[in-house]
Amino acid sequence: MSAPHLVIAAGGTGGHMFPAQALAQEMLRRGWRVSLTTDDRGARYAGGFPEAVARVPVRSATFARGGATAKLAAPALIGAGVVETLRWFRRDPPAVVAGFGGYPSLPALSAAVISGRPRLIHEQNGVLGRVNRLFAPRVGAVACGTWPLSNAPAGVDARHVGNPIRDAARSLAGAAYAPPGDGPLNLLVFGGSQGASALTRLAPEAAAALPADLRARLRVTQQAREGEAEALTSAWAAQGIPAEVAPFFPDMPRRIAEAQLVVCRAGASTVAELTAIGRPSILIPYPHAMDDHQTANAKPLAEAGAARVAREAGLTPQALCGHIAAVLGDPGRAASMASAAAGLGRPDAAERLADLAASLARP
Repeated sequence: MSAPHLVIAAGGTGGHMFPAQALAQEMLRRGWRVSLTTDDRGARYAGGFPEAVARVPVRSATFARGGATAKLAAPALIGAGVVETLRWFRRDPPAVVAGFGGYPSLPALSAAVISGRPRLIHEQNGVLGRVNRLFAPRVGAVACGTWPLSNAPAGVDARHVGNPIRDAARSLAGAAYAPPGDGPLNLLVFGGSQGASALTRLAPEAAAALPADLRARLRVTQQAREGEAEALTSAWAAQGIPAEVAPFFPDMPRRIAEAQLVVCRAGASTVAELTAIGRPSILIPYPHAMDDHQTANAKPLAEAGAARVAREAGLTPQALCGHIAAVLGDPGRAASMASAAAGLGRPDAAERLADLAASLARP
């Protein structure tokens, strides 16, 4: 008897692809065959998928970008992708199709609906994206990375499984937290894989305004955009605050674990790692995120007392300084926030998602 076949449909951004990769790894461990279907853009984020995962390119398109000609051509490209995928499914029927959002998931999910194959979607954020919103009423289950899901259609079977995280973060799940004391205070600042110009502008001035006893012990690690790293390094040096600045830190989970406080955006993967490891944070949701989904991602942490949320609009260095001082200046509060964050973590999200996929599958 051949191994059951999982088709993963994802693309667009790393936010869609990284949880998909975690599911692929878990299903391979369980003896499944796994195929990934995505477009050229999604393929750029597929480098971490195991070699055993078959890559199946698909034609797709988005209505959200490009000029009038590109938008007019989108239906034909998507339709062609659906036809190609239906032919593939007839040759090698999937036991289940898992969609992770993004327009490249459209052809496989559409083909699964047409052919009656079992299917689910995983939504990383607290708000369903456009493609997932379209298919939510047409799948066996909606796996939720963030809970609650604010715009789930009536009657949808929504399950809170969490957002699968990378192995480096899982290995640090529940790592003991060192509350701010008399020693160095490790402050980690980052804005996602591409950095955040707002944090580059705000953080050095905010730290400079801290009470002298906190400022003197501050040690900063900050991610910055490639073109902003040199200026940011100079800004920290001008404040006399030791800082390590880089466009990318490959060991970010370790740096989260070592931090007394994290200041960052509220992307789904970021929130998943903060809660799995259990660290207090100041979350500044990206204001241009579709449907303001980063605010929805931050809400459960704020309500649980795990994070302070600061809107970017109108945020001043002085206001950010107040948030930082409220945590670093109060060890009891910081420890309570860390504990609350850990209480929200789902480090076993990949296993939960795999269990759900397997429960829906059929030969």
